[in-house]
Amino acid sequence: MSVRTLVTRMKERSRPALVCLGAMAPLAALPLVAPLTAPAARTTYGPAVAVGGGAARVYVTEQNGAPTEVGVALSRALLASLPADGAPGGITMPDGHSTHVWLLPMPAGNPTPYRFVAFDWNPAGHMPHGTYDRPHFDFHFFTATEAERAAIVPTDSAFGAKSARHPAPELVPAGYVRLPGEVPLMGAHWADSTSPELAGAPFTETFLYGTWDGRLIFAEPMVTKAFLETATDFRRPIAVPARYAQPGWYPTEYRVYRDASSGEYRVALAGLVARR
Repeated sequence: MSVRTLVTRMKERSRPALVCLGAMAPLAALPLVAPLTAPAARTTYGPAVAVGGGAARVYVTEQNGAPTEVGVALSRALLASLPADGAPGGITMPDGHSTHVWLLPMPAGNPTPYRFVAFDWNPAGHMPHGTYDRPHFDFHFFTATEAERAAIVPTDSAFGAKSARHPAPELVPAGYVRLPGEVPLMGAHWADSTSPELAGAPFTETFLYGTWDGRLIFAEPMVTKAFLETATDFRRPIAVPARYAQPGWYPTEYRVYRDASSGEYRVALAGLVARR
């Protein structure tokens, strides 16, 4: 056999491998790993409640099945049609000014420990005088039930004792101090001792907690109407208890912003993390 014949046969024997590689080329062009997709996010809403000429509703945002934010969305029409101080439907407070309260239901399948939101509009602010007496909103995110809230009334013979009964220290954030007095249908309020308004600065926004009968029963962002109308996306970390009596998803910050798609004004407990 000549050298030329041998080389030719060797080349022919190598062709099947080349043909196989060529046949595999279309498969090799396919990605070996599926492309990454953005985490699945969804927002669910509770029933809208009429407020003035607009509406308020609670929402919960989840990411891959875990809640990340629970808040209240206010329509633009709501902010333009709020009742005045002393208008019908309000509750006259000890300082003579009125507050208007709406109870907002949670979305179906709510995964957070919050049972409902008591949304308050205070046209002339409220006590203490010189601190919170500016037109503002209170957003009480209650872990207590509506029935338990309704029982916080001065006609209860144990009203004073329940007010004075504080949670264990580890259930109240470090640095928080109790404000004077107690409020029917709310309880005792606790504020961050470093809050600027407690040192005489003008009140624009703050974050309170509420207790009653030895329990932490609500978390409460408070924001003035002027602050809400001008905030684009305000976030502030909050102090949290060392532990919670009830396991669940709890916030690490609160957020005030305008939703670009709906135009709603939103105040939310955000950065939810699982606590046990």
